[in-house]
Amino acid sequence: MKVAFPQAPEPDAEAAEAARLLFAGPVDFVKGVVAMNGLPPADRPEVCFAGRSNVGKSSLINALTGRKGIARASNTPGRTQEINYFAVGERGYLVDLPGYGFAKAPLPVVKKWQDLLKAYLAGRPTLRRAFALIDARHGVKPVDHEILTLLDRSAVPFQVVVTKADKVGPQALAATLAQIEAELQKHPAAFPQLVVTSSEKGQGIATLRAIIDGLL
Repeated sequence: MKVAFPQAPEPDAEAAEAARLLFAGPVDFVKGVVAMNGLPPADRPEVCFAGRSNVGKSSLINALTGRKGIARASNTPGRTQEINYFAVGERGYLVDLPGYGFAKAPLPVVKKWQDLLKAYLAGRPTLRRAFALIDARHGVKPVDHEILTLLDRSAVPFQVVVTKADKVGPQALAATLAQIEAELQKHPAAFPQLVVTSSEKGQGIATLRAIIDGLL
């Protein structure tokens, strides 16, 4: 059966304000983790952000939290080399995963990141949802299939967040969304709504905040 992947609806005023207040409160960097035994206690819900290198994860986290430098944004692919934990008050964690795929790092280092990523996704009981980031300019690329398949195998529900929507025109964006929808038909763990965002313009940020507020 074909599943539709419409864009997630904008939250109503009450939900949007509740989510805004959540992220206007304390959001603090907790730690960067390079091995599973370094993870914080699994004592609260968390959501994670996965995406290939340079897809805009750090910029999105900065936009969500309204703090420019909380997650380091960089034009150098592979800058995020650890699992970075951010506490959203006492409610839960935002988790920034290492960029996968192309990275300016030696192959053994890249393999270490990938192994850590797989172990985290398979073994974190408090993980409520993974947000899989896809660049609006490129759609789902072969390197993205690996992480989407990994999410399927880990039985982690994931939701696609389209980034950098301001970098393409309406027709190109529509074509990208159609391509993403076709690809997601192959992935049973995919949540059937897309979130289209622009960290620079603020597009979709209120929607994503409300989704995270509901999950935490």
